[in-house]
This record gives sequence, C-alpha cells and structure tokens, in this order.
Amino acid sequence: MSEPAHSEARSDAPSDAPSEARSDTRPEPPPPEPTLLVLDAEPLPRLGRLTGRARILHADESTLAEQLPLADVLLVWDFSSHAVRHAWPGAGPRPRWVHTASAGADHLLCPELVESDTVVTNARGVFDQPIAEYVAGLVLAFAKQLPRTLELQRERVWRHRETQRVRGTRACVVGSGPIGQAIARTLKALGLRVALVGRTAREGVHGQDELDRLLTRADWVVSVAPLTDDTRGMFDARRFGLMQPSARFVNVGRGQLVVEEDLVDAVRKRWIAGAALDVFEEEPLPADSPLWDLPDVLVSPHMSGDVVGWRDELGEQFVELYENWAAGKPLTNVIDKKRGYVPGH
Repeated sequence: MSEPAHSEARSDAPSDAPSEARSDTRPEPPPPEPTLLVLDAEPLPRLGRLTGRARILHADESTLAEQLPLADVLLVWDFSSHAVRHAWPGAGPRPRWVHTASAGADHLLCPELVESDTVVTNARGVFDQPIAEYVAGLVLAFAKQLPRTLELQRERVWRHRETQRVRGTRACVVGSGPIGQAIARTLKALGLRVALVGRTAREGVHGQDELDRLLTRADWVVSVAPLTDDTRGMFDARRFGLMQPSARFVNVGRGQLVVEEDLVDAVRKRWIAGAALDVFEEEPLPADSPLWDLPDVLVSPHMSGDVVGWRDELGEQFVELYENWAAGKPLTNVIDKKRGYVPGH
C-alpha cells in the first residue's frame, strides 16, 4: 500500500528520541484530513462528529502493525488488548498522538512508545465516580453481610445477625489519582476515616513510606494504584501479614498489583477477613482459580467503572480531545510515559 500524502504529519523521529523532547502537550499541527486509526472493539465508538474531518481506518490485532505507520492518531478503543505493545513501529512514520479509552496505559506503553515523541492520553475522569460508588457498595456489602443474607434467603433460613457500623472505621486508599480521590470523598461521606496514599506525600496525601504503618490500622484497604514497575506485586504476603485480621481488601486497580497466591493464602489463614476483587492477573479469571470458591471473597468481572452509557462517554471524550487537537489546542489527560500515568497537581 502506498503511503498517503499527509504522512509528513506523523512522527518519523528515531525511536530513541527522548520523551521530554516535546515540552508541551500539542502534537504537530494536523494535516487537512488526518488519518485516525481505531483499534476496534465492539460496539464501535460513535465518531459521527468527525465525518469529513478525519479519514477513519479500523484495525484489529492482526492488522494493527501494518496500519500504524499510516495513522496520524491512534484510538485504542480495545483497551483490553496488548496489541500496541507488540505492533508499535520503531524508526519511521507512526502516530503523533495515541489515546486509550481507559484509565490505565500499561497495556500499550512499550519502550519504543515511551522513548518516542508521540503524545499519549487516557480516559481520565470518566470512571472516577462510578468506581467510587462501586467501592462504597462493596464496603457496605461486607459490613452489612449482604452476601450472607442472600445465601440464607436462597436456603429459606431465618437467622438474625448483628452487622458492622462503617462510620468511624478506617480506610486506606492506595492510589491518589482522580479515582482514588473520588473513592476517598465517597467513603468519607459514609463517615469513614480515610488515609489516601500516593507515590509522594503532599497535602492530604500520604507517601509510600507511610503505607506499611497505615495498613496495620486499616479496616478497609482499597487498591487503585496505577500499574508500574514500582507497584507491580506490591500487595504480597508481607503486606497482607501487616493487615488486621478484621481487615477487608478491595482491588479495583490492576490485577498485577496483587500476588494472587499470597492473597489466597492470607484469606485461607484468616490473616484478613475477606477480599473483593474486580481485576485479576489473568482475565477472564480462569474457571479453576481458587478465588471463585474462597469464602469471604467477592469476584466481579472488571466492571467497577462500567455504568450505563459509559462507552458513549468515552467516545464523546475522545471526540472533544480530537477537536482540540485539530484546532491546535493543548491536549489534556496527557500521560507521563516514564511514570505510566497522568501526573497529579
């Protein structure tokens, strides 16, 4: 296939060009009709507002590599795919801007992309409150023994029980980005005392060096940190051993933040009282995983942020970003590719 006439709008800098080379968040000015490549997933995004303003191509995992050099912009709509990591070109034409319709970017940040001058943005802001509400629901479900109530109802057993008051209990929320902040606000509204932990300490946020101390006091530990080399496997046997026997662990961040074997062991040995997991090392969770049948563990299929209309919100967000880019305005939600997430302010 011949290269389109607008290829000069794409990056053809060497793949080892430092990511700091671009000091602002504006890719090169777009050509009259940029090529937008979409890594597809069903249902497809609604991009009708871009009709006549972009040449839209579609790719799947098998065709992504050959089409990437043709694109000015890549929309990673299939945010569960790792195809970008394998298909990203080195030197030569490549997209100036990549947007992922997800909060995390670990699925696409390969060394070649990190070192390039391509700008990467994410769906920051779409999932914050839905995930916060989901976490609040899990806290209340555990405290009020709702899973046990449903079990007894199915068995037609009338058994009066006392439940836990959540007001005044302590939560440690690990991950201080917008989602973590939304979780902290929502739990505080329920009367919990919340400690928010981030990469570095700042006003209202504890640093990583305080995490172990906070874990020993927490009734609820919520994992929502981004997946980086520093956070991978951060919840292991040592950390579960620090928690109170009455503590519950909630993971709505990334499955790889947790050493699953250690979590299974911690629940079985009653080091902790239970866990609610929405993300896993392998997804879908294999049918033979012990997590399915482990007492006091709630399993959900990576759905904590997926509310009615969420795909439409993701599509609208991208179109708004695209319109800003086409107008030469700075992009928001720009990921620091070295860190793997959008820096806080």
